[in-house]
Parts: sequence; C-alpha cells; structure tokens
Amino acid sequence: MASSVTPLGSWVLLHHHPSTILTQSRSRSPPSLITLKPISLTPKRTVSSSSSSSLITKEDNNLKSSSSFDFMSYIIRKADSVNKALDSAVPLREPLKIHEAMRYSLLAGGKRVRPVLCIAACELVGGEESLAMPAACAVEMIHTMSLIHDDLPCMDNDDLRRGKPTNHKVYGEDVAVLAGDALLSFAFEHLASATSSEVSPARVVRAVGELAKAIGTEGLVAGQVVDISSEGLDLNDVGLEHLEFIHLHKTAALLEASAVLGGIIGGGSDEEIERLRKFARCIGLLFQVVDDILDVTKSSQELGKTAGKDLIADKLTYPKLMGLEKSREFAEKLNTEARDQLLGFDSDKVAPLLALANYIANRQN
Repeated sequence: MASSVTPLGSWVLLHHHPSTILTQSRSRSPPSLITLKPISLTPKRTVSSSSSSSLITKEDNNLKSSSSFDFMSYIIRKADSVNKALDSAVPLREPLKIHEAMRYSLLAGGKRVRPVLCIAACELVGGEESLAMPAACAVEMIHTMSLIHDDLPCMDNDDLRRGKPTNHKVYGEDVAVLAGDALLSFAFEHLASATSSEVSPARVVRAVGELAKAIGTEGLVAGQVVDISSEGLDLNDVGLEHLEFIHLHKTAALLEASAVLGGIIGGGSDEEIERLRKFARCIGLLFQVVDDILDVTKSSQELGKTAGKDLIADKLTYPKLMGLEKSREFAEKLNTEARDQLLGFDSDKVAPLLALANYIANRQN
C-alpha cells in the first residue's frame, strides 16, 4: 500500500505509515546527484533486549518523555559524567600551550548533546555508560575541533563561542589550528585505546570506521566545503536539496555517528543500529533547522555566540529559503519523524532519546 508523503526538497517525510521510511544517503555526490533509498522497518516488533517492560508505541511516544521522565536531571547528570571524563582524558601537560588551548575549548561547557546521545543509544541496546564513555568523549573532541576550525577567520570568522572568546582570539590562529588537529587525532586514539576490553575488537574497529566516515569527505568536510562555496549564491540557483545536503553532512553526520557508535559499543543488533542511525539523522537535520531559526530570533547574549552571523555572511539557511514559519513547521515534522524511528523499543530505555528529540526541537540557545 502506498504511503502518504510530503516532499520537502529531497527529504521525504512520512506522516501515516512508519513501517517504511525514505532516507537520504550521504555520499561524495554533489547535491544534484543525491539519491533516496527505501528502508523497511517493523515498528511494533520488540527490538530491546528486555522483553518484560512495556514497548513504546506511536500513541504514547509523546507522553513518556513529557510527563514521567526528568530529562533535565538526566542530561545534567550525564553531561557532568562526560565533563569529568574529558577533563581526565586531556590533562594539562607538556607542551603546555597546546594542551591549554585544547582544554580551553573542550571544557568550555556546551550542551554535550552528542556524547549524551552516544551514551543513551548504548544504554538503549543494553550497554552501560562506562562502555560508551570513550566513544562519547571522542565525538565531543571531534565536535570541539569542528567548532575551533569553524570560528577561524578563514572560515566563519567568529569572536564568540559558548559565551567566551573563540580559541584563536585567545591563543592565536596558529595554535587554534593545531589544537583542533590534536583533538581530532586524539579522538581516535582515545576511542581505540580507552574502550573497555568487554567490547569486542571487531566492534571497536567498526566504531572507528563509522566515526572516520562521518567527519571526512562523506560527512562533515563535505558539508563544510559545500557550505563555504554556497555563500552569496542567488536563491533562484539553489533549493532545499542543496541546503539539506550541506546540513545532512555538516551537522547531522556527527550526530548520526554519535548514536551509531553508542549502538555498536553497546552490542546492538544491525537492525537496532540502523534505527538509531535514522533517528539521529532526523534530529541532526532538526538541530540545524532550529539553529537557523535561533540565529535570526535570538540575541548574541541569549545564544552565547554571535547572533545573525549567517545573515551577515549571506549564508543559505532554512528561514532564508522557506521563511520563518515554514521552517518551524519543518522542525515539527522532523521531530515527529525522528520519534517514529523509536517505535517498538523498551519504553523506559527509550525515554531519554525521545526527550532529547524534544529538547533539540525546543532549545533556546
């Protein structure tokens, strides 16, 4: 039976039949060659390792996270664990200047969405926080690298990040570049060497491969270079497909990797890992849509970074292409689509991920 779909650029959202979802593949192809592939899911089948608990269904997936799960306590607790692990993983040692620069940005706070996503995904498939922590730290190191490099004068040329002067404003451009490079390389070292021996070598290798792919020319780098080359383009020459290519690679790829790494390290099945992949891909795009909205509706003080910088740089954004209200509607649809990927999982274990989707949709900075 055919599904009822609403196309938004090259991203297709299903509203009535969660048993099939069309997702956009990340590849080296330019935006005009992006393809869609069908992936069959079984929404009501148990995919959790626990068979005694209730299962989340489409009718109650909104209720669980909003009424009976204290997400703020959860994310504060998990973020605190992540901060302690990061502090321990990157100690202050010689050469002092480079480690000071690494720690300056790595320990500057932030929402820790990616590491918390990694841990929650691991716990969803039956793993423990301790197993996922090295992978969670690795994705946060790489995320921090991307922020340091993104703020450089040759990129976005920003002076403020997480409410503080950007790395290059404190340590200089040369050290900022090297600090990002060091965090990138150490992320893989930490993932490979600090992950518990309880996790099989095959799963560690798989996790390393997933993370590398997410940040290279099939992921973050691809999104960055297309984003840079798109500045100043006439709106008549681009569309949603072009913008979605940028953000599925630049933003969603690392969020996707965070969830997938958690699923792999936690011992998840291939089906569970693919569900997590699609959930994270949806919230990754959602994260960027909301980011674009906040950039034009909030002040620099509220955001903790320079507001309106995308408008000044004449960058492609969802409000620019769709308008503010249509962008908000798109965000709501992505949130629904993300939550639908979690149908059939254990209702208690899935609560953090459902709440995370709502948190991303409703965040104010």
